[in-house]
Amino acid sequence: MTGAERNRAFKQAVQARRALVLPGAANPLTALVIEDLGFEALYLTGAGVSNFTLGVPDLGLISLAELAEVLCTVRGVVDLPVVVDADTGFGNAVNTYHAVRRLEAAGASAIQIEDQVFPKKCGHFAGKEVVSTAEMVDKVKSALDARIDPNLQIIARTDARSVEGFAAALDRAAAYAAAGADITFVEAVTSVEEIEAVPARLPVPQVINVVFGGNTPEMPQARFAKMGFGIALYANAALQAAVAGMQTVLGELRRSGSLAVVHDRMVSFGERQRLVKKPFYDALEKRFTARGG
Repeated sequence: MTGAERNRAFKQAVQARRALVLPGAANPLTALVIEDLGFEALYLTGAGVSNFTLGVPDLGLISLAELAEVLCTVRGVVDLPVVVDADTGFGNAVNTYHAVRRLEAAGASAIQIEDQVFPKKCGHFAGKEVVSTAEMVDKVKSALDARIDPNLQIIARTDARSVEGFAAALDRAAAYAAAGADITFVEAVTSVEEIEAVPARLPVPQVINVVFGGNTPEMPQARFAKMGFGIALYANAALQAAVAGMQTVLGELRRSGSLAVVHDRMVSFGERQRLVKKPFYDALEKRFTARGG
């Protein structure tokens, strides 16, 4: 499948408004697990890249170059559509234009920008600030102008719920949709009633972000689909599970000096090699090198 075909199919899947599940990945190995499990797309999480790659919180500390590099490594190992979290677009509307060009060239199928003041904060952190609606509309228009493939989707996220209130957040999302955003995303809604209102009151497909320990109530994906969300995002489920697994296994190793009682919390050596396609590279060696032949 070509990139254009992949983008077109992904756009159709989102437009179906069946709450397409997008797990988050912060590195190629997580992306391989997501693809291997049969998910239809993945989300390259800015928080995850910040945590996994730099070991820092989600405070706008990653650069466009760092994000694009991770995207290239992910695109190099999976064929799934990748939604890229581009934070605030890395600056003003001109920076956003450049970011979209760079990330589309690196293999994005959709690019998310948000209306926070730079440097941004995680959507479920306190103390956020937002730019004016007009400034974010300019960024949306710039992003749309920058894209080469018309099926590359631009996701406009608003973080105004915790700053200006829910009604203002809906007004902002409506303005971003009117400016041409393919998808809008009202972040950190705080009640079931607010969740239900988002897809009912906005004209384009919507994202619901399920954050374990965050501000938004959890509920089954099937319920989000019934409400008509385009995407059900689980941006950091894999990240939080990985940290828990590392703490469990390494904690036992530190305590007892043995892995014997935590074998069931670890994949086998063979399974790890299968995920990273070791047999494929063995076949390449056999085919193309004197040593292999």
